[in-house]
Amino acid sequence: MSLRCAISQSNYLPWKGYFDLIRSMDRFVLYDSVQYTRRDWRNRNRIKTAAGVQWLTVPVEVKGKYHQTIRETAVSDPEWARVHWRTLEHAYGKAPYFRQYAEELRAIYASFGPNLSDVNRTLLVYLCRQFDIHTPILWDSEYDLSEPDPSLRLLSICKQIGASEYWSGPAAKAYLNVAAFEVAGVSVEWKSYGGYPEYPQHHPPFEHAVSALDVLFHMGPDSPKYLQTEALCGSPS
Repeated sequence: MSLRCAISQSNYLPWKGYFDLIRSMDRFVLYDSVQYTRRDWRNRNRIKTAAGVQWLTVPVEVKGKYHQTIRETAVSDPEWARVHWRTLEHAYGKAPYFRQYAEELRAIYASFGPNLSDVNRTLLVYLCRQFDIHTPILWDSEYDLSEPDPSLRLLSICKQIGASEYWSGPAAKAYLNVAAFEVAGVSVEWKSYGGYPEYPQHHPPFEHAVSALDVLFHMGPDSPKYLQTEALCGSPS
């Protein structure tokens, strides 16, 4: 029996494609024992507002040239969560389903500790629950990470999990050693992020590349169908 696995760095409030990938997997591993990268998705994402697309960025401590992993990255401003929640209220307060989720999500934002990885995972687990996604979400630290080669380390995690398929976004085609996976009997598959259906989104024109909170606040319980391609959810081609 095949077992599908994806391994990805944690993101702050990821877009719907991130959840589409998780939904399609048997196991999903948060790869936070790797280098934290500035101006990336680890600590920021975008939301839709009346003034257009806006960044929400979690302020973090970065220690110069020190090899700082995502897991070691700490929040630098204790007031960030209050500011972000207020921004979300202002941007989505009139969205059809905002009030349905506001109480629990407000409590989550009031409970965050100082670790970025924990912030990301908490929001990830919350959104997976709202999107009816039941894929186990694991830490890479649960596995032996001693292999120094990046591709072989990913392969090692797959083998420890017992995965027969490794799924990745198309950007990894530039660096992943696919041949090593094939020799080990693990097939490599590339996730496509095209063809998502639009939904009634405030403040047109429609924008796909925003946090998945956008689809949740606009579509509520119907959100899961908008995490799949048009072909999968039966929308017109």
